[in-house]
Amino acid sequence: MEVALVIAVIALIFIVRTFKIVPQQHAWVVERLGKFDRTLTPGLKFVVPFIERVAYKHSLKEVPLDVPSQVCITKDNTQLQVDGIIYFQVTDPMRASYGSSNYVVAITQLAQTLLRSVIGKMELDKTFEERDAINAAVVSALDDAAANWGVKVLRYEIKDLTPPAEILRSMQAQITAEREKRALIAASEGRKQEQINIATGEREAFIARSEGERQAEINKAQGEAAAITAVAEATAEAIRKIAAAIQSPGGEQAVQLKVAERAVEAYGQLAQKNNTMIVPGHMGEVATLIGTAMTLMKGKPPG
Repeated sequence: MEVALVIAVIALIFIVRTFKIVPQQHAWVVERLGKFDRTLTPGLKFVVPFIERVAYKHSLKEVPLDVPSQVCITKDNTQLQVDGIIYFQVTDPMRASYGSSNYVVAITQLAQTLLRSVIGKMELDKTFEERDAINAAVVSALDDAAANWGVKVLRYEIKDLTPPAEILRSMQAQITAEREKRALIAASEGRKQEQINIATGEREAFIARSEGERQAEINKAQGEAAAITAVAEATAEAIRKIAAAIQSPGGEQAVQLKVAERAVEAYGQLAQKNNTMIVPGHMGEVATLIGTAMTLMKGKPPG
């Protein structure tokens, strides 16, 4: 009974040491008699008991690794508290097993060293603006070094950049001053635009008034010209009609009668307005006056 139990235990140990089930996204490194032999991929695998053994087990998944916070000195001699996170992946299980005694510690230490070097080349203000450049520089240098460790560095991200309290206060004061400056500039620009708008409005109003006055003067002049033209045309038409009437039968006698009536009327008005009345020497002079007027109306010189 005891022999059977011993045989069962030995068989169980043999099975356990012979059959290996490798999980998905994992790789196991097998050594034969202390020397690297092969890498086991996911699935059911066989190992020769007591001759071969699984020396290392690696996960092939992407692994996040916190980089401890550290103090970095910027180009302008300002202390800066920086921490970040690395994302890496084992790509060569054999190199990951034998390339470094502890590739996680190696990556962490190298990331801190590279970060101090990169930030030491920048001024404080640039470190806040150039996060992407810092991340890219650290990843590039880390990836080159980690290739010998069978590790691929995928990304590096800075989590926090914390300057000293005094620097924070001065930066806050600078930001406040900058905002006040922008507010004052905006207010002055508003006042400037207001003055420009007022001046433009006054100029346009003056131009509109002057245009209106000019148009009014033009309209007035055109109206007066039209009135003068109308009066002249009416006078000319009247003269033409009078001349035509004189040329008609009995027209000359009518004009003589009208002239005589006007002469008598004029003498009568002189008599009403003056105490002294001028009377022609004889009535023949009146007839002579009428004859002269008729000659002028006919367009002939008096004879």
